[in-house]
Amino acid sequence: MTHGGIFSRSRRFEKSVARNPGNRDATQIADPGSYGWMMIVPPNWSLPASIKARISPSTYGRQRAILEEGHLVLILHKPPKADDTIREGALFWRKPGGAWETSRPGGLKKHVQDYVGLEAKLTEQYERAVDTKSLFELQEELTPVVRAGRNMSQALQTAREGVEDDPFLIEMRDTASDVERNLDLLAEDVHQAIEYRTLREAEEQARLTGEAVRASHRLNILAALFLPLTAITSAFGMNLPSGMEGASPALFWIVLALGAGVGLGMVAWVVGARARKPK
Repeated sequence: MTHGGIFSRSRRFEKSVARNPGNRDATQIADPGSYGWMMIVPPNWSLPASIKARISPSTYGRQRAILEEGHLVLILHKPPKADDTIREGALFWRKPGGAWETSRPGGLKKHVQDYVGLEAKLTEQYERAVDTKSLFELQEELTPVVRAGRNMSQALQTAREGVEDDPFLIEMRDTASDVERNLDLLAEDVHQAIEYRTLREAEEQARLTGEAVRASHRLNILAALFLPLTAITSAFGMNLPSGMEGASPALFWIVLALGAGVGLGMVAWVVGARARKPK
C-alpha cells in the first residue's frame, strides 16, 4: 500500500470521527507511525499492556474473554445477519474494582438482550413458516446467530470463571446460556421441519406420479381394445365396391367377433408387458 493511500484513509477516518465523536465502535487512530495506528480499542481506555498485546489493532477476531492483572475485557460480536461477511464487534472492560466501560451504548446487558430479542423474533418466524422455502430462508438466517450465540456464551462462561462473586456477570452468563440453548433447540426444530416437509412433498409427488401411470395404463388398455375394431370399421366403411355388398348379415357378426378377439389379445399383451416390467 502506498503512503498516499494510507494518509487518504487516515483523512477519511478523521472526517468520520469528527462527524460522529461519540461513536466508540469505530476504528480508532493512534500514532500513524506505529503498527497500532488503527485501533479498535477506544483511545480513552487505560488497559494493561498485557491485554493490549492480545487485541488486534484492526480486527476483533473470535469472541473471547481476556483476563490480565485483575482486568477483564470481553470481545463479543453483535448479532449477525445471514449476508454479513465481517462480524461487527464490541468491547466490554471490567476494571478490578467492578466498574464497567463499554464500546457500545447500553453496555453488556443490552448486548445480551439483543440476542434474546433476536431469538424471540426467529422463533416467531418459525411459527409463521408455511412452506419449505420459508423454512430454508429461516435456517439461513438462523445458522450464524446460533454460532455467535454459542461463542458468546462460552466467552461469558470463561469470564465468570475468572471473576468471582460478580452477580451481574453471573446474570449475563446465565442469560447467554439460555439464549444458546433456545437457539440450538430452534435450529433443531427448523431442521426437522425441513426434513418432514421434504419427505411429505416427496410422498405427494410419488402419489401423483403413480396416479398418472395408472391413468396412462388405462388409456393403453382402451386403445388396445378399440384399435382393431376401429381399423376394421374404417376399412369396411369405405364406399368402394368390394363384392361383399350382398353378403349375409352373419358376416358382420363374424367380423365384429374377430375384431373383439384381436382387441382382447392386445389388452392381454399390454397387461402382460406391464406385469413383466421390472420394478
